[in-house]
Amino acid sequence: TVAVQVDKVLRRAQDDTFYFVMKKSEIRFSIALDENKVPEAISWSATDAGPDIHFAKAINIAVWDREQVGTMKIDLWTKDMPTDEMKRFCVDNMGSMAENIVTATNDVEMANKMRALCKELSEYLDKQEQGLS
Repeated sequence: TVAVQVDKVLRRAQDDTFYFVMKKSEIRFSIALDENKVPEAISWSATDAGPDIHFAKAINIAVWDREQVGTMKIDLWTKDMPTDEMKRFCVDNMGSMAENIVTATNDVEMANKMRALCKELSEYLDKQEQGLS
């Protein structure tokens, strides 16, 4: 279970003092494994996504560990995830990271370099799918 802070809400107390109330959202992943501990099914739900359970073929979670000053990653995919979809999933993740760079750091040059790589990889995958590579 991953709990994330999504925003702070300013509230006024009866004595006219103000305080912040943190709103939290919970995201849950459930992984069904086969006898060899290979994922067969991945499902997820979130308090902000309604009551439904959603299904996925792959997840990619990255967490910045502030004590270790490094990234902890969890990458899982089901055994029925097609190779071509996995490649697209990876390129899509890189594209999302480019957007994160702009939002978090305003480093447009780095984001543009990442986007250029995504475009190059997408064109490569297009050629692969057409049997040209």
